[in-house]
Amino acid sequence: MRTLIRSAAALAAVGLTLTPAAASAEPTPSPGAATVTKAGTSFLTATAIAAGQPVQVGASTGDHLYWSFRAEAGQTHEIGANVAFPKGRTGPSTWTVEVFDGLRRRQACTAGAQTPTADATATGVTLGCTLRRVRPWAEPWSGDPLPGTYYVRLSVTELPEPDLGLPIDVDLLVSVDGDGGASGDDGKLAAPLVPNTRAGALLTAEPTPEPVAEEELSLTGWLPEAGSRWVWTTAGGVLAAVAGVVGFALTRRPRRP
Repeated sequence: MRTLIRSAAALAAVGLTLTPAAASAEPTPSPGAATVTKAGTSFLTATAIAAGQPVQVGASTGDHLYWSFRAEAGQTHEIGANVAFPKGRTGPSTWTVEVFDGLRRRQACTAGAQTPTADATATGVTLGCTLRRVRPWAEPWSGDPLPGTYYVRLSVTELPEPDLGLPIDVDLLVSVDGDGGASGDDGKLAAPLVPNTRAGALLTAEPTPEPVAEEELSLTGWLPEAGSRWVWTTAGGVLAAVAGVVGFALTRRPRRP
């Protein structure tokens, strides 16, 4: 009996020892994945990446860097980023990594250093964000993550003005847990949340106005519109005149014989 208790205690100790290490494991790139060497500067120009595809970009302090990736129901994504600083910085800086869905709604992070601050002597900073599991269906007001396109934005929020524009090196990776498809939610999204980036059609000819009858034009052509300021000014003047006459009649004293 004592042997069983000691074995259980030993296994529990080993489990407690391994749990933090497993939780702190950093995302690893997929074997053979091509490295992405660019980033967008807005939602419309975000660079498309895939889960497990490493990103290595050179940028300047103060730039807003954007990437986009696809997410399926049942998946949990983790974003990890490392920013390397040059020497000669004058003060601390605060960095942030944000994730938005296809409707530009900011998604909450359940784990990771989303907004860390690096002191003036640091050579880099590490950021992370673990998203909630993507659901196949949700109420419109809930804001839960749904299948579709997601955007990652990396930027600096606070830094000394002399450090603005200094070169930086960014390493970013999006990892995924779960193959999607299996879910206990009773529902399914009709279409993925993908932003509408289609431009409208250009008109090749000017629209032809509808013909107006001559009698209607002769009667109403000289009248101002109902919501124009001339109508309101005239109506206000008439009301003011009526109010003045009524007030004078009420306050005028009768003459004595």
